[in-house]
Amino acid sequence: MNKIKITTPTSGKDRKRLLLFPWDIYKDDPYWIPPILSEEKGLLGYGKDPFYDRNKIQTFMATQDDKVVGRIAAIVNYGHLERYNDGVGFFGFFESVDDQEVADALFNAAIEWLKSEGVSTIRGPMNPSLNHTAGLLIEGFDSSPFFMMTYNPPYYEKLVENAGFTKSQDLYSFWGKVDMLPKVRERFLRTAEMIQERFKVTLRPLNKKNFIGDYEMFLNIYNRSLTNTWGFVPMSEREVKAMAASLKLLMIPELAMVAEIDGKPIGATFCLPDYNPRIKEINGRIFPFGFIKLLRKREEAIRRIRVISTNVLPEYQMSGVGLVLLNALVPKALECGVQECEFSWVLESNQFSRGSLEKGGAVRNKTYRIYDKKFS
Repeated sequence: MNKIKITTPTSGKDRKRLLLFPWDIYKDDPYWIPPILSEEKGLLGYGKDPFYDRNKIQTFMATQDDKVVGRIAAIVNYGHLERYNDGVGFFGFFESVDDQEVADALFNAAIEWLKSEGVSTIRGPMNPSLNHTAGLLIEGFDSSPFFMMTYNPPYYEKLVENAGFTKSQDLYSFWGKVDMLPKVRERFLRTAEMIQERFKVTLRPLNKKNFIGDYEMFLNIYNRSLTNTWGFVPMSEREVKAMAASLKLLMIPELAMVAEIDGKPIGATFCLPDYNPRIKEINGRIFPFGFIKLLRKREEAIRRIRVISTNVLPEYQMSGVGLVLLNALVPKALECGVQECEFSWVLESNQFSRGSLEKGGAVRNKTYRIYDKKFS
């Protein structure tokens, strides 16, 4: 075969080839869920996404005999650099055939571009940040991912590690079935009630009539609550508004709970139905009619939910308000007919959240890894 060629796609034709390359990699994989193409296009920097109001991305495509054999994106997250001053740039959207030479060429291209941007370490995968999808799946290949979680072939771990990357942090997902909930709730119900009574916590679902305002409130709590979390960079106001608008039709208000003290929101948790089987059915194409199929009969999609985040303001984080929020979700989940639930993702270094889930009987079902490589 001819030499591997690395290019930076600029034409619409080449960008489309890079965008659609995963369909070649996963054509025979029953567990793969395609990305939503319109969203992926924006996240790759080929459309409008508020993440790139202040950040930069450069995509690279590997071809051999004019056939696409790999892709990668190099990302400069200025919010991260300002917050941590650690010289870290990122890679994401990595896909490759099982060929170390192809993978090495892609990583080298990303590193050279990041060097020109003044960074000294490459970290990833981030697609394009921790506020989006992140991590390389290294354990748990026997099932499809839940909504907005990543998936990749097992051989990617070998390609990344043989390219000189080492583990930086693992992310875990925890899984449970509905028949586990009553027993778990019985164990923690009295504690949750005592915490709620002690701090005079009131609970309410998201307001359907003011969904955007309530969801922006949740994301602001999210930004403030994760201040001390590894690698976290707060979303900008435009990112918050865009995220709220994109999730408006996907959310089930009854499966999102707000905790308040004296009328002030101090914590929130929310879940999303697992839309992945629908996304697979429409092959990632929302337009022209995919969105209708995505949202039809949502009571079927709600059989599996993903608890995306439970966040409490820093001054209340050790008070147990998170337990109060999760306890309040249990009867709502049972009413909605939920059968399975995934809590994802949880940082390996987040001992408190990991311990709480393990004590509650949740099973760790998947592991995702973030890698680093220093290059100067």
